[in-house]
Amino acid sequence: MAAKTTLNAKNLESLGAPRLAELLIEISMGSAARKRRLRMELAGNHGGVEVAREVRKRLASIARARTSIDWRKVKALKSDLETQRKTIIEAVAVDDPEEAFELIWQFLALADSIFERSNDGSGLLLQSFHQACEDAGTIAVAARIDIDVLADKVFRATQDDGYGQYDNLIAAMAPALGKDGLNRLKILFIQWSKEPTDKPAEDKREIIGWNGGSPIYEDEIRGNHRDLTVRIALQEIADAQGDVDAYIAQQPEKTRKTPTIAADIAHRLLSAGRAKEALETLDEADMRSWTAMPFEWQLARVDTLEALGDAEEAQAYRWECFERSLHQEHLRAFLKRLPDFDDLEAEEKAFAHAQAFPDIHHALGFFLNWPAPAEAAKLVVTRKAELDGDLYELMTRAAEALAEKYPLAATILLRSMIDFTLENSRSSRYKHAARHLADCASLAPHIDDFGNAGSHDVYVADLKRRHGKKHGFWSLVT
Repeated sequence: MAAKTTLNAKNLESLGAPRLAELLIEISMGSAARKRRLRMELAGNHGGVEVAREVRKRLASIARARTSIDWRKVKALKSDLETQRKTIIEAVAVDDPEEAFELIWQFLALADSIFERSNDGSGLLLQSFHQACEDAGTIAVAARIDIDVLADKVFRATQDDGYGQYDNLIAAMAPALGKDGLNRLKILFIQWSKEPTDKPAEDKREIIGWNGGSPIYEDEIRGNHRDLTVRIALQEIADAQGDVDAYIAQQPEKTRKTPTIAADIAHRLLSAGRAKEALETLDEADMRSWTAMPFEWQLARVDTLEALGDAEEAQAYRWECFERSLHQEHLRAFLKRLPDFDDLEAEEKAFAHAQAFPDIHHALGFFLNWPAPAEAAKLVVTRKAELDGDLYELMTRAAEALAEKYPLAATILLRSMIDFTLENSRSSRYKHAARHLADCASLAPHIDDFGNAGSHDVYVADLKRRHGKKHGFWSLVT
């Protein structure tokens, strides 16, 4: 009997079409989203033209809406947008790519009106528009849109990318634009950059803020925004064309010395087979100290050394970077390139280095991420006096990871948070400290030897001696 009442397609078919139709009408009552879905399915029975008409109507309705979209409504709107986007791709584009392109462009045009009235801290809505950019590129290829028309559309859209909805549009459209279309787009942006800006009379310039006592004018902000938009667009066009020099030319001389920018340029030079220039670019970066260089720059240097055939130097640099930062990706790459069995010895050496690393919390994070729980436990027990209980996210994560097999280390971590809370009278954390103390009590029976950490009873007695008057805490201890 149970099998026959299980909700699946086969069992529902037994109800027959008339009954299923009645149930769908009943279930859709009060749900605009379900009704729209059913209308879309009905339209599908009448071909792509009818489906396109339904999508167009819905997109126009969304565009006309003016109600505020708070966080509670974001998920529903996201579902609605995805329904329309997928219908364009899966139903309309198959039969009529040109119609589908017009619809996906209408979809993209919704972005400004939606973001102006929404509170989407999650970024869910933005994801739909980024995916729609990818879809537009795919449809444009199938629709064989005139490249001049397409270039003009892309140019106008990216001119005003206020919410980042068109961030990936140029890259997505590159296959459809082709060489000639990308050149046309490049010309449009260069022409725009040379257009004179309308500067109002001094007494009519609008001040929108202040910086160090000096006014910030609206026309200046607009000009700076245009310059930045043009530079980013030309960089993306250069990437699409595989033109490294054009990409570099869009980076101001001073900016090229920023380590992360230098790394970006170096990777592009490597892709173009210009490893020597890549190394020169990295070496010209603003290096206050090698220890402070970002991981992206370090990785670019390793890749460059490999490309130049300096595998031994690359390995030495990987190890140097690991020793300074405990970055696990450097160590993994180092070990991967060692002969069998040599990697085990090197890993032991790396663990010994991490055990003595000046920053215990950095070392603890490394062991947790590797993962090497036995090493993490050893670190905690031998250097417990250095633990900072204020780092509750790390301490909690470590205690949870070590509790089952290393209860003493977990207890020490929990105690560090309890001690910090009480010694600094952080009353807002008392409930958490009380929970940690209860966890310590649960772990105590599983610890054979507390060593110099002191048993649970001894620890509690010491807490009462030192913090017995903190009644807010003790009232929470069960």
